[in-house]
Amino acid sequence: MKKNVIVSQSGGPSPVINSTLRGIVEMCRDIPDKFGEVYAGYHGIEGVLKEELINLSAQNEEEIEYLSVTPAAGGIGTCRYKLRSSQKEDFDRVIDVFRAHNIGYFFYIGGNDSMDTANKISLLANERGLDLVVVGGPKTIDNDVGDSEFKLIDHTPGYGSVARYWALNIQNANEENEGSSPADPILVLQAMGRKIGFIPAAARLADPKREMPLQIYMTESKVTLPELADNVNEELKRSKRCIVVISEGFDVGDIGARRDNFGHISFGSSQITVTQLVVNYLNEHGLKSKGLARGDMPGTDQRRNMIYASTVDMEEAYKLGQQATLIAASGETGYMSTILRNPGPIYNVRYDKVPLDLVANSERFFPEAWIAPNRMDVTDDFVRYARPLIGDNWPAIPLVNGIQRFARIEQIFVPQVLPEYVPEASR
Repeated sequence: MKKNVIVSQSGGPSPVINSTLRGIVEMCRDIPDKFGEVYAGYHGIEGVLKEELINLSAQNEEEIEYLSVTPAAGGIGTCRYKLRSSQKEDFDRVIDVFRAHNIGYFFYIGGNDSMDTANKISLLANERGLDLVVVGGPKTIDNDVGDSEFKLIDHTPGYGSVARYWALNIQNANEENEGSSPADPILVLQAMGRKIGFIPAAARLADPKREMPLQIYMTESKVTLPELADNVNEELKRSKRCIVVISEGFDVGDIGARRDNFGHISFGSSQITVTQLVVNYLNEHGLKSKGLARGDMPGTDQRRNMIYASTVDMEEAYKLGQQATLIAASGETGYMSTILRNPGPIYNVRYDKVPLDLVANSERFFPEAWIAPNRMDVTDDFVRYARPLIGDNWPAIPLVNGIQRFARIEQIFVPQVLPEYVPEASR
């Protein structure tokens, strides 16, 4: 008898997370001799624990197609619930849900923490004698899954789109800054990236020839606030204006930061932002200018804005979903679908697999060799790495009555057969 499928998403969303979901759903449909009904855990692993499973096989095929232009996990939801090794009842519950609904395949789309969860479930299923294939689908705008040698994965879906967002955002910010610089000579923009600087680094894609008065400060730059102020003043002497892109993880001391359920600092929820502190410091400690510094803090729009999505990112996310399904169809469990760059000057990739235990809780850091000697820029090697990921065209975003048309996944829930359950961490 054919086994059914559960697919879930976890962690922060991205403009292309639903493209991976679509790739999985459509590929499962195209291999009917392997896969039965396809269900979604509503809001990630929490939906699995609560036995809240949406029947994706019962959806209109057109709505599944629209997933590729629907950002931010709006189709089936995501979560930040972490399955910790000590939560025995949760793991027992996952196995019970899988058994109750004849689940033979589990796909988990997410970042390094999510791959850890997928790996734990794969190992547990094997211990319990459950015939279950577990495959991960990579996702994170931070581009921090894998290794710093880029041998496990070249880049993660979501990064190309947020990189494009910053490239275009900085272009527009430069136009505004140049025009208003006599009064507002300094603009400080805060980019996502707790510890890893791939997102703020993408600002350089707006100006690969370095014609803008642009300074980039990643967490890894290890520049102090006084040093930053000195750098800005030197730029004011040269250009009479300056654009500063700063990582949300830039060290400005204790800002009363809050943490999410994964233990990660949630800067957008903090009482005061890095941008505010940097702007205040610049204005209070003296600028070589009559004007003042201003700050912008793009928030979660950088990880949800479909208009800025990279067409390359959209296509690769979809193919990684397809690849995950092909891995599962082969009967191989405990893997994540991956994307690797082929050598040569022309951008070209191949799709493969990597063991979950190698990427579970992995953390790739921004290469030191890609940080410029002045510590406020990135090198041309980074530009060559990131430039192909943002693509060359605008995404084709459908509009109805002047507004975007998103997928509308009906909440057709699979009938529950198990007793009601409250996840351990929610009690």
